[in-house]
Amino acid sequence: MPKNSKVTQREHSSEHVTESVADLLAHEEPVDYKRSVLNVTGETWDKQKDGDEELDAENRPAWNSKLQYILAQIGYSVGLGNVWRFPYLCQKNGGGAYLVPYLVLLVIIGLPLFFLELAVGQRIRRGSIGVWNYICPRLGGIGYASCLVCFFVGLYYNVIIGWSIFYFFKSFQYPLPWSECPIVKNGSVAVVETECERSSATTYFWYRETLDISNSISESGGLNWKMTLCLLVAWSLVGLAMIKGIQSSGKVMYFSSLFPYVVLVCFLVRGLLLRGAVDGIMHMFTPKLDKMLDPQVWREAATQVFFALGLGFGGVIAFSSYNKQDNNCHFDATLVSFINFFTSVLATLVVFAVLGFKANIMNEKCVVENAEKILGYLNTNVLSHDLIPPHVNFSHLTAKDYNEMYRVIMTVKEAHFKELGLDPCLLEDELNKSVQGTGLAFIAFTEAMTHFPASPFWSVMFFLMLINLGLGSMIGTMSGITTPIIDTFKVRKEVFTVGSCIFAFLVGLIFVQRSGNYFVTMFDDYSATLPLTVVVILENIAVAWIYGTKKFMQELTEMLGFRPYQFYYYTWKYVSPICMAVLMTASIIQLGVSPPGYSAWIKEEAAEKFLFYPTWAMAILISLIILASLPLPLVFILRQFHLVSDGSNALSVTYKKGRMMKDISNLEDNDETRFILSKVPSETPSPMPTHRSYLGPGSNSPMEMSSAPNGRYGSGYLLASTPESEL
Repeated sequence: MPKNSKVTQREHSSEHVTESVADLLAHEEPVDYKRSVLNVTGETWDKQKDGDEELDAENRPAWNSKLQYILAQIGYSVGLGNVWRFPYLCQKNGGGAYLVPYLVLLVIIGLPLFFLELAVGQRIRRGSIGVWNYICPRLGGIGYASCLVCFFVGLYYNVIIGWSIFYFFKSFQYPLPWSECPIVKNGSVAVVETECERSSATTYFWYRETLDISNSISESGGLNWKMTLCLLVAWSLVGLAMIKGIQSSGKVMYFSSLFPYVVLVCFLVRGLLLRGAVDGIMHMFTPKLDKMLDPQVWREAATQVFFALGLGFGGVIAFSSYNKQDNNCHFDATLVSFINFFTSVLATLVVFAVLGFKANIMNEKCVVENAEKILGYLNTNVLSHDLIPPHVNFSHLTAKDYNEMYRVIMTVKEAHFKELGLDPCLLEDELNKSVQGTGLAFIAFTEAMTHFPASPFWSVMFFLMLINLGLGSMIGTMSGITTPIIDTFKVRKEVFTVGSCIFAFLVGLIFVQRSGNYFVTMFDDYSATLPLTVVVILENIAVAWIYGTKKFMQELTEMLGFRPYQFYYYTWKYVSPICMAVLMTASIIQLGVSPPGYSAWIKEEAAEKFLFYPTWAMAILISLIILASLPLPLVFILRQFHLVSDGSNALSVTYKKGRMMKDISNLEDNDETRFILSKVPSETPSPMPTHRSYLGPGSNSPMEMSSAPNGRYGSGYLLASTPESEL
């Protein structure tokens, strides 16, 4: 209601009032809101509950500054995927051409849905459970599904932080422990470790020294005590950052969000000074335009957009729920989305500058090894000296000279060329050896850093950056669990945070056994992709089609002080749901076409081998998908058939401390009219009116009672809190 409303209430002491709204509107005496309570249902006043609601409405934690909030959103959305997954997809899917579908999908899917989550969190000021219970109680399972997905992702994501912590402490050595293969004694003879010699020093250190990995997921091998300790440290850091809510996590974000950019810029400057860095960057951004016509490229770009912004996890909603009502969340959505894109491009430049340097090093090594083979063939007269061009100098052999010599030998000795065992040593081949995920950070990047001057310094900086990127994302992921649970069940945040971290650590021990890396792969591939896609589609449908796009746009106008572009109306209502449905269909087809499997490290072969999941692992995989999606149909069925309360069975108007909370979501339109226009108490609707379980597009939302952008007034009635269903 407007500030100058003439509506007043008769002054009471502490007695209950049970009258029609029409009677109340007729009184002109001053109001003592602090002491008077109107309860149309006749229910007794619960002072404790009233105090809890008041505390929740008035004293909800808030960000200390807008900068702190923006850094928190950036820290959450910018994570490890920007450093190792985006560069891999960029190279795999056409280099510079991949940026086009990614940017298009960022604009038509990522930005609108990110804005939607920011807006509902800020407007309703609840975590994901409360937000979706409010918008559509029948779809309240969205919030619970988000919490489960956050839990699954947090379990394995923190393991990656644990790996980074292990490498961080190992980096304080010179030379770096993964720079050379270890020497083992075989009797009186010292020889190079066979597994390392057949692979590489960095690969051996990753699989044997770090993970001590088993040959398959079926071979547990017991706990890896080093990784168990690192996982404990990782969960301790997360717990300390989260224990005071945003008061502690917000301060952590100043460092964890900004430090990675300092490191990335330093790496970029250092990388550009390396020999061969330009080769890597040119290879990266040389567009393969034919790739843009491949539907698979668009599917992978959509998936990357989807996960890069953290859509559906609940972390975005949790962070925005601590904002003021008049915060410009549209600006926030645009800023964070494009900072995320900029960070991905920056990380890609860094990665491929370093990989270009590494490719040149490996290519030179290939040339030297094959030149020695050719010299041996020349000395044993297997090859004639006439095949060697006169200008070739073996003491200063360049890649160009070797390639010329290689083509001549291949042409002359065509029949017996394979027997010579010579490699082409092409720089392009080295650049095309793309690695993704953990392989990029813990194998390719670490190998490149061994060739850096002052390599321990760069290694410390790199893994400190990974730890910070991981912590920023973990804080957002954990907020997607703690905020809705604390809001809904009113548990103490300190107790719940500590308890959840301890529980997650104990469950996470499955990832630090010798076969743990295979479980990380399983959870990464299947625990979130399909359930999160369903969650975001339902979020979009709940707002655009059930709550109503027009009404939502109107409330955004009241909240922001300006009307959002019509672009959002059409993307929310049509474009985004269709695109997300296509993505979900493609993911299901991909799951059916490609049988689930994983890359196992075979010790005897010193190489990776693709294996299919055994039956019991398939059962776990399917259970993860079902369990994460289960709250969606379960809550719908329970509330559809009124097996549990959805919070809309109580009709109450509550006055307290100058604020009003009014829940009329269960009334039909004609009942609302009669309720307001009632002349005598006898005409007041029944305390148990016709049930309606969600606010349809045509009903009056309690959100609409606020006509100021910030939802606050100096006098009159104010929105105390949003009605929230309880499961």
